[in-house]
Order: sequence, then structure tokens, then C-alpha cells
Amino acid sequence: MSGSDRATAYPPHQPMSEPGDLMPQQQYDSRQPYQEPVQQGYYYGDYQPYEQAPDGYSETYDQQAPAYQAGYEPESVYAAEPVDQAPGYAPTPGYAPTPGYAPEPVVLAAAPAPGGRSAARGRRRKAKQKRHGKAVMAGTALLVAATAGWYAVGQDGAKPGIAAADGPGPEGVSKPDHPAPGAAAAQAASDRQSAAQAADRSQTRQDGSVAAIPGLGAAFTAKIPAETTQVVLASGQDKNTDKNTVTLWTRTPEGRWLAGETWQGHNGKNGWTTDHNEGDLRSPIGVFSLTDAGGRKTDPGSKLPYDTDSRFVVSGTGFFGDQLAGSFDYVVAINYNRVAGNTPLDTRRPMGSKKGGGIWLHVDHDGPTHGCVSIPEDKMAQLIRTLDPAAHPVIVMGDAPTLAA
Repeated sequence: MSGSDRATAYPPHQPMSEPGDLMPQQQYDSRQPYQEPVQQGYYYGDYQPYEQAPDGYSETYDQQAPAYQAGYEPESVYAAEPVDQAPGYAPTPGYAPTPGYAPEPVVLAAAPAPGGRSAARGRRRKAKQKRHGKAVMAGTALLVAATAGWYAVGQDGAKPGIAAADGPGPEGVSKPDHPAPGAAAAQAASDRQSAAQAADRSQTRQDGSVAAIPGLGAAFTAKIPAETTQVVLASGQDKNTDKNTVTLWTRTPEGRWLAGETWQGHNGKNGWTTDHNEGDLRSPIGVFSLTDAGGRKTDPGSKLPYDTDSRFVVSGTGFFGDQLAGSFDYVVAINYNRVAGNTPLDTRRPMGSKKGGGIWLHVDHDGPTHGCVSIPEDKMAQLIRTLDPAAHPVIVMGDAPTLAA
């Protein structure tokens, strides 16, 4: 059968086209320069627009990535609990400033110009270290000064009981106080007494004994009897003062002297005199023996002859309104113008009544006397128990400048 007899007609022959790129090809225009093809999407099974996620991908790009493992929980960067410390570890206590310490203010430098040298070094100046040496020395000086002031106040603050009388009976009525002594005279007396004490201190031994009683010059030292081993020293600052200090000194077997207690006392309102007369309100200056004691109260344990008598009584007020009652509860007669070996109430006056008498050591009533020397009541009882006839006790009394001459 010839081809012309076939029932099916075949299309005319066309040449086979070469397989092309899967990417769509751009049409080239011969009039334009060559351009690289531009990919419009990415391949994920098929081309899709760039903004669209691939099919089956459910999360967007700004979401967090899924956990690496199931059940995994990320840990915090910082531990919630403190780090374990070594056994026995104790944190260092905080700094506590010294009481009374005030830190020095920090001095800030002025703001420098940008780029200056101060900018590189920083703007805070380092505070200088405090030097405490001078502060310690000043504190020590203050402490020494405060201690010295305490002793001075302690002595002046203790007012001893003292009274004085020219014989038994009331001491008189109140009178204006005597003018205070001149500053120059008081200073001169103080200087002489200090010089004498300084000389005596150089001779002090370890037992506290001294070669001579401080404050007594050669004249008064010579008046102390050789057999005397007990000396009561009553000394005022100057001739016009009514206050004094009373100390009992004891002589050792070697002839040295040991000081007992020192008490504050009073004497005559107008001070001291070497020529005492009735009513001059001055205490006599000199060295007098002590041989007889007595009082309104019973014997406290005296070694001297002691006379208990109700006539040792006085009433009324002193020169400054001080109460005189009880001033003669304990007395020791000072043998000035009297007959020794008799009761202090004996009124005989060997030198005559004009020269006064009845000069006693007795209980203080916190005020000046007519001429006696007075100390506190408990000290009077102590003195009466201490004085011993075998020691031939005496009293050396007067103002410091006179006694030191």
C-alpha cells in the first residue's frame, strides 16, 4: 500500500528543540546589553514569592527557635542563691569609725578644660592622712591638767569642822570678814614654802621619811624639844588668813620625820600674831606643848589626861552665822598662857588676863575662831587617841612665811 492510501495524515516535520533551564528565561533584546537573570524566589519544591514561607513551614522568622531538647529549661545566667562559702568562714566585720573621729572633707578639684591633664588624673584629690601624734600629746596634757584640778578641788571642797575661842564660852557675834591678803604677799609666801618643800623632797627616803619637817625654818625647828617625837603642824598661807592645814608628824628612831594625815582647819578670824592679846581675834604663833584633853563627850580613848565635863559647851552662832553647838565636844588644851597638867577648863593665866588664854584645839564649826585651831570632829577624836604623853607632843602654829623664816 502506498503512502497515499494511509488514513492518517502526519504533520509536517519540525526540528526538535533543545531542553531549556528550569528557571524561566528572560527574553533578550538585541538592542540592550546582556543582563544576568534575576531569581524571583527560592527553590522549595517550586518557585514561590520571596516574602512567602515554604509550604508546610508554620512559624515565622521572628519567632524564637524551638527548644533543643524536650523538657529542657534554660538556666538563669546569675545564681539566685549565694555561692557556698568555705567551712568556718566568717565575713569580715564592717569598718566602725573611731568615736569622736570626724573625717576630713574631700576636696574636689575644679572641672578642667576638656582634654586637660586633670581629666586624665581624675577629679578627686586624695585626702591627706591624719597625724595623731599631736592629738595624743594634747590629750595627755589635758588628762594631766584635769587630774591636777581634781586634787585641788578635792582639797578645797572638803570643809573641815573648826572653831576657836579665847577660853570657855561663846565665841562672839558675827562680824564682816577680814579683807583678803594682797596677791604679792600670798605669792611670796607660796614661793618660799614651795622652795622649802622642794629641798626637803630631795632628802626623802623610800619609807617617806624626811630629815626635817617641810615648811619649818631653822628657828622654829630648834624650838622643838629634843625628846619630842610628835609634832602637830598648823600652818596658814599668810598672817591674815583664817584657814590652815593641820598635819601630825612623827619622829623616827633615826631622828627623821614621817607625815600623817593632813586636815583642813580654821584659826583666828583675823589671822596670826606673835603678840596675842585678849580679843584681837588672832591665833598666837609659836611652839606649845600639848598635855591635857577633855570635852563634853566621853573619852574616845585618850592617852593624855581627859576631863569629861558638861561645862564644855557653847551655843549661838559664829562670825558668819555658823552654829557653834558641839564645838567643845572634844578639845586639847594648847599650853599658851595656862598651867599645864590641869583640865582645859582651868582659867589661871600665868602671863595675865590681858594676854588672853583658853587657846584650844577643838571641833570645827565651819568658820573662823577667836584664836583657837579647829579640825573636823572625827579628826579631833583620832588626834586625841594618837597623842601620847611619852612622845612629849607639841603644836607648831603660825603663818607659812613666819614659820619658814
